[in-house]
Amino acid sequence: MHYFLDYLLFLFKSLSLLAVVLLGVAGILALASKNKPKSKLKVIPLHEKYNDLYLKLAKAVLDKKAFKRAVKKAEKSNKDLSSRPHCFVIPFTGDIRASTVNQLREAVTMVLTLATAKDKVVILLDSPGGVVNGYGLCAAQLARLRDRSIPLTIIVDKVAASGGYLMAAVGNKILAAPFALIGSIGVLAQLPNFHRLLKRYHVDFEQLSAGEYKRTLTLFGENTHKGRNKMQEELEEIHTHFKDYIQHYRPQLDLAKVATGEYWLATQALDLQLIDGISTSDDYLMALKDSHALFEICHEIPKTLIEKIVHGAHVLIRDGLLLLRKKDTEPPLSML
Repeated sequence: MHYFLDYLLFLFKSLSLLAVVLLGVAGILALASKNKPKSKLKVIPLHEKYNDLYLKLAKAVLDKKAFKRAVKKAEKSNKDLSSRPHCFVIPFTGDIRASTVNQLREAVTMVLTLATAKDKVVILLDSPGGVVNGYGLCAAQLARLRDRSIPLTIIVDKVAASGGYLMAAVGNKILAAPFALIGSIGVLAQLPNFHRLLKRYHVDFEQLSAGEYKRTLTLFGENTHKGRNKMQEELEEIHTHFKDYIQHYRPQLDLAKVATGEYWLATQALDLQLIDGISTSDDYLMALKDSHALFEICHEIPKTLIEKIVHGAHVLIRDGLLLLRKKDTEPPLSML
């Protein structure tokens, strides 16, 4: 009985401690969600990045005299930057909701405060497409640069499909890595329908609307041929606008051939004139660094409170393990 009571007391203390810890974690998460840090625009001088890579390799492989010459070369390239035109590099990674459109619009606005027709803008585009209105706004942001006569180059290392290609088409020049996926000029709408399942279990679904076509297709009600036909008309209309927009910026395209919803590898897309050349973003920027001052404009997202706590715990655990390992490898002290 004595051991049983001790066990119950231990269990009660453990549960109490666990409850306190869980409440503390819940409080931290609630505080972190309220004070979620916003992303901030960050300007990175890419010439410094390239010079750092150059000097690190030079220091490792060259003798002292050659390395000194390399340092002078790097310093000279830094001094020449003020006389060069600018090239602003903006990375864009898109998802199905085009959730980074606000980051793009801020970056474009920043560029427009300074850039002139002598400068360049390079968009590093990676997107499989998504919602029509989101990617329409993304393309409109890039059109702001074209409207100001600022040369715009789009580089696709992985994929620019559907809404992604809608954005790419705005560029004065489109380049892509050899195995990048390009195209998918089409429109898609799909949804499941649970009407027969609900009917089987005698579940009624009520939907009220005003306006004949307020809801054409539904998840839970019985879809009609009239509703399907209306939805198809809407998709065809969006597809027509999609094609017209692309044709405006790339009149050389045979849209009857490429606006089928298919996508192609970049080498095939080049033959179809969907793109203008084959190149990775790395090669293009490396070739440009001697004639332009390169600056990357990106969004830096500060760590949340919970991320800082987790990172701090990780560092403490890592350092503790390293200290223990160091002690294990130390030779034992001689005893007198």
